[in-house]
Amino acid sequence: QVQLVESGGEWVQTGGSLRLSCAASRRTVGTALAWFRRAPGKEREFVAAYRWNNNGQYYSDSVKDRFTISTDNAKITVYLQMNSLRPEDTAVYYCAATNGVLSTIRSVSAYNYWGQGTQVTVSS
Repeated sequence: QVQLVESGGEWVQTGGSLRLSCAASRRTVGTALAWFRRAPGKEREFVAAYRWNNNGQYYSDSVKDRFTISTDNAKITVYLQMNSLRPEDTAVYYCAATNGVLSTIRSVSAYNYWGQGTQVTVSS
């Protein structure tokens, strides 16, 4: 059983930065680890993913050039560095792991394991 534990969420001013962490119970879980988010009244959406076999990084259009996903050398913790935060980034952020192929990396349904989530609130 894989466990994923997120941390780092908090309130931040518009334009500020936060770094979220996702600690896995073992290294290189599945084929990729990703971040999703769910804003109030909306469905869960893909944010970013890190694919182990090619160290590939994948982003949604809404966060590309503002967010960066990375991992530690042990490949146990995945980070999400979030810069230039906007009120529309307010959401619960979830870490998830998948055994799926590259074509499904942005699909919620492809992910087998989920963390409990960490709240990020952005306001002025």
